[in-house]
Amino acid sequence: MIKRRYILEFEQMYFKAANVTRLKQTSLNFTITIINKTMASAKIKSYSFCMVILLFLSVSFNTYAGKTVTNASSKDSLLQKAYILHIMHRVANWQLNAWNITGFKHPKVDWTNAACYTGLYALADMPGNEKYLATLVNIGNDLKWGTGRDRFFADDYCIGQTYSLLSIKYHDKKMIAPFILQADSIVNNPHTESLEWKNRINLREWAWCDALYMGPTALSYLSTATGDLKYLNTATKLWWKTTGYLYDPGEKLYFRDGSYLQKKEKNGKKVFWARGNGWVLAGLVRVMENMPANYPDKAKFEKLYKDMAARIASLQQPDGSWHASLLDPESYPVKETSGTGFYCYALLWGLNHGLLDQKTYWPVVKKAWAALNDCVHPDGMLGYVQPIGAAPDAVTYNSTEVYGIGAFLLTGTQLYEYVSKHPQAK
Repeated sequence: MIKRRYILEFEQMYFKAANVTRLKQTSLNFTITIINKTMASAKIKSYSFCMVILLFLSVSFNTYAGKTVTNASSKDSLLQKAYILHIMHRVANWQLNAWNITGFKHPKVDWTNAACYTGLYALADMPGNEKYLATLVNIGNDLKWGTGRDRFFADDYCIGQTYSLLSIKYHDKKMIAPFILQADSIVNNPHTESLEWKNRINLREWAWCDALYMGPTALSYLSTATGDLKYLNTATKLWWKTTGYLYDPGEKLYFRDGSYLQKKEKNGKKVFWARGNGWVLAGLVRVMENMPANYPDKAKFEKLYKDMAARIASLQQPDGSWHASLLDPESYPVKETSGTGFYCYALLWGLNHGLLDQKTYWPVVKKAWAALNDCVHPDGMLGYVQPIGAAPDAVTYNSTEVYGIGAFLLTGTQLYEYVSKHPQAK
């Protein structure tokens, strides 16, 4: 088979050489299939030969489109709108095909899938992507627009944010009717327990940092869908409760939960999990997205966001990614795509909303986007996603999970928006 990086190089040449509005994606897939079969039948082992074929094909596509291949780098081609949309489709379609062929690995209502739905909705909300909306509506109908078993467990109502977005799009209150009842009980709950990691506190309070992507986002989008600020107010109150317990103001990072407050990495530094802080930063922008301009705590949220964004940017690795451990990347010397995806999404959101300056953060997100693309398999599977866990852990090229796909799609949609506004961005 053609090595992954050669296929990606070919795709990038393809989008440089060809007018993609006139060439179908199937042409690309067909060409790669031919090369694979040719190499297999001829038992060709040389990738230099493969590159000769790719060069020939790039020239052929160039002739067809009536263009001249520019000398722009492959990194520049990753920033073309056509390519961004193409790679999002490839990753999203891989996930849909996996669900259709092998079924859902986790329950449809599970937080893992719910995180994926957030990215899938972001793609579906772009013009011409209605098939992804249909998938999400079908899932909602299958679940009767219900949430998970435990009423106050944030993981179990993460899906509520997608219900609210669909309800807004379709002007259909039935999509949020069950969640409104649940959210009312969350609002009315006193939330006075300590966040110490014991007595299954996670079933009643947002006592772990991941919860900040699951709970406050669901309540915040429900405020937008209903026009009732009480849900956003509760999200705000509980956000600051969790922050008061898990946020390290010196490091400007969140511990995963109370059990990690005193733990150390191999190098003696504090344990700050990449995906855990990715949940936080991505959750933060999704909460802010639902805040009215005059919301009392908006400035406080923006300060937290800017502080975290600066810290996260400073921890980016030379390969463009963030490794599983933020302060001990050498112990986990491999890129990790779920944390990287959530960071890239959140930083791009800040650029698109004028909270971050382009000179400082655009180079960071460019490197991160390139790193994410390098982890996409030829068939569209996203690799190097850390499995379900609560702390830094090993990842491999073949590690994947649905929430990683969600983060990738969120990133792609924000990048597409950014390059649409800044066509000269390189």
